[in-house]
Amino acid sequence: MLERVPLLEKDLDAYSEIVGTEVVARIRELAEPLRGARVLHVNATAYGGGVAELLATHVPLLRSAGLAADWQVIRGSDEFFKVTKSVHNALQGGDVEWTRTMEAAYLENVLDNALRLEGAFDFVVVHDPQPAALRSFVRDRTLRHEGTKWIWRGHIDLTDADPKVWEFYRPFVELHDAAVFTMPEFVPDTLELEPLVAPPCIDPLSVKNLDLPRPFGEELCKQYGVDVRRPFVCQVSRYDPWKDPIGVIDAFRIVREKVTDAQLVLAGSMATDDPEGFQVWEEVQQARADDPDIHLLSNIQQVGNVQINAFQRLAAVVIQKSIREGFGLTVSEALWKGRPVVGGRAGGIVLQIRDGYDGYLVDSVEECAARTIDLLADPVGADAMGAQGREHVRQNFLCTRELEDWLRLFTQLRA
Repeated sequence: MLERVPLLEKDLDAYSEIVGTEVVARIRELAEPLRGARVLHVNATAYGGGVAELLATHVPLLRSAGLAADWQVIRGSDEFFKVTKSVHNALQGGDVEWTRTMEAAYLENVLDNALRLEGAFDFVVVHDPQPAALRSFVRDRTLRHEGTKWIWRGHIDLTDADPKVWEFYRPFVELHDAAVFTMPEFVPDTLELEPLVAPPCIDPLSVKNLDLPRPFGEELCKQYGVDVRRPFVCQVSRYDPWKDPIGVIDAFRIVREKVTDAQLVLAGSMATDDPEGFQVWEEVQQARADDPDIHLLSNIQQVGNVQINAFQRLAAVVIQKSIREGFGLTVSEALWKGRPVVGGRAGGIVLQIRDGYDGYLVDSVEECAARTIDLLADPVGADAMGAQGREHVRQNFLCTRELEDWLRLFTQLRA
């Protein structure tokens, strides 16, 4: 069988203090007709990416609501993940040479995983391109009983998807009973399937987002060489060219011309399905040029969710200067901690940042630097922006809202 991801339990009622008892009651009412429904989520990695973070909360909450939910990950060779990283880049508008050999390598690996897929489910949710063809290989197998509904959840920005690569994937997506996207803009015009739109959310009770006493956060920052007596800005992201970490360094160097004691923290993780990450890490290291005020960190240095929490919470400004972005969970994470965010005008970032209200949307290195300087020069105004952003996240981007979205979709597909 596929690799089953072990999960900690979560209690839906624990979220009442944050979202209100009426929201939790509404979720339980929605879930009651679905009690016992068998739900399987499938993706490519159990660690290191936004989808993995989402599922680590969402699947336990489905269980708490009474559904029999599970999460499994596909297996893949180095060649497979190299191909799927190229796919990811191409679907986000990158220039990639797409060949028959790459198609064959992809399909062979997905077939191998389809043969490992076992069990009977009422709903199977397939995340992103890596396992997208699973549905095509199990159509005629006993695994699919007549009641199974298949859903494809696309998390990446398909606004400028490479037509050749998308046309390879489109038939696989259209075999599903539903397709869910983060934004209407991400839905390709050629998709012959009525799309649903539901942006992802953060878990306010996860280790990464729980309240953290400031002295403890300061001590964590100090352990990684960050001087908490001086202001620092922070970007938390995978080491991916679409996150533009080198552009962040360029912007920081402009910032430091005005704010001479500023520091920069770039922190992220290496995901098991992203072979490009280490190459980008090396490129960012070169751009850093041994600058002692630019802190380049990852899970390689034992940076985990507690450390990320501290960096985001204590940063004077959080940056998310993405060029392409599916959603960018780190934006809502920072806003939830009351920090203003300077974000690239890309993908789901524009849903989270109300320009000039709880942060700024920017289109260039120079604009990113200018807005960061503005926030550093006005810490009271920055705090006010962050407070407004926290309420925006409470109303729109917490995991209870996402849970409701999925329960409504399951109910519709059962009708």
